[in-house]
Amino acid sequence: MPEDHDWEAYKVPPTRTPVSERTTSVPNPVDYFQSAFNYVLDAPVTFVRDWIERWQNKNKFYYYHQKFRRVPDLSQCLEGDYLCYYEAEAQWRRDRMVDQEIVEIVRERLAACKQREGPSQFQNCAKEMELLAQVTKAYQDRYGDLGYHGNARTCLMKQKHRMMEERKAAQEEQS
Repeated sequence: MPEDHDWEAYKVPPTRTPVSERTTSVPNPVDYFQSAFNYVLDAPVTFVRDWIERWQNKNKFYYYHQKFRRVPDLSQCLEGDYLCYYEAEAQWRRDRMVDQEIVEIVRERLAACKQREGPSQFQNCAKEMELLAQVTKAYQDRYGDLGYHGNARTCLMKQKHRMMEERKAAQEEQS
């Protein structure tokens, strides 16, 4: 590309903004106001903000992917240990949310497979259907019939009753 342009061939269009011509020797008060604002308000605030940003950049803290340590189950808590009860309840709620997301992910994979395969979905998506059936059965066994206000204690009691029924059924089969 040539260094010197032919200004006659490619004329620059004239600007539409008129050039202001100062006809007075009195200084503009707006200029004084802007410079006072810059030195009194803007410069200190900008300095403090830059200092805070430099300090935060040195000490980066990421809020996502928080990892919680596993806490004892409610059945492992000592009687009257309310802190252990609270931690077990929080752990149970996190586990329930994770299990809900697992069911939702498997359901989305099945829907994507059905969309992709079309009419031959029953034979080509059998593996996903089987996986969804297993995941939903496991979720229903653990959290079903607890309702929205279910907690770790009611879930533990439900599992205990289910285990007792399974033992009773196994003893009846043996007799």
